[in-house]
Amino acid sequence: MADYSFDTDTTAIVVVDMQIGFCDPSGNMYAPGSEAVVDDVRTLVTDAQDAGARVVYTRDVHPSGQFDDAHYYDEFERWGEHVREGDSETALVDGLEVRSQDHVVIKHTYDAFYNTELDGWLRAHGIDDLIFCGTLANVCVLHTAGSAGLRDYRPVLIEDAIGAIEPNHHEYALDHAEWLFGEVCSRADIKFV
Repeated sequence: MADYSFDTDTTAIVVVDMQIGFCDPSGNMYAPGSEAVVDDVRTLVTDAQDAGARVVYTRDVHPSGQFDDAHYYDEFERWGEHVREGDSETALVDGLEVRSQDHVVIKHTYDAFYNTELDGWLRAHGIDDLIFCGTLANVCVLHTAGSAGLRDYRPVLIEDAIGAIEPNHHEYALDHAEWLFGEVCSRADIKFV
């Protein structure tokens, strides 16, 4: 069995897109599976913060006109308009407290490493291990965790703290991650040292 004891000096929790737009019934991209993991994510984050681990929050925010000149990649065409810059649905859900030692990454696509400062911030803080929670399992969680693995971080996905639109999306994402680039465990398996 894998060891899921993490050194708080070299570990960060990555909370992917736990925003009103995805987790609240008022959001344009609301998924009940995202709302269902809010309490589990809050508990994981609180445990990590209390132990002294760093927390990275990603927020998906689409600037006005982002896809106006798109040749192919247009999230609004695929998903409809969602988490637009300036909209209240871009905010994190209640109860996720961003502390001074935490970091917030504003991203404009599925992968939180793409055209952001995330990699530089993690390396500057000596982070090697990334514990992933949040939503959506087969979209932003999967793409960000896969990108982390390609950058030689250890991605660990917390199966009971990751939301999805459909249960089979959740299962696919975790199976794919474990097979290709990372590890999967439950919240109860995690220990901070």
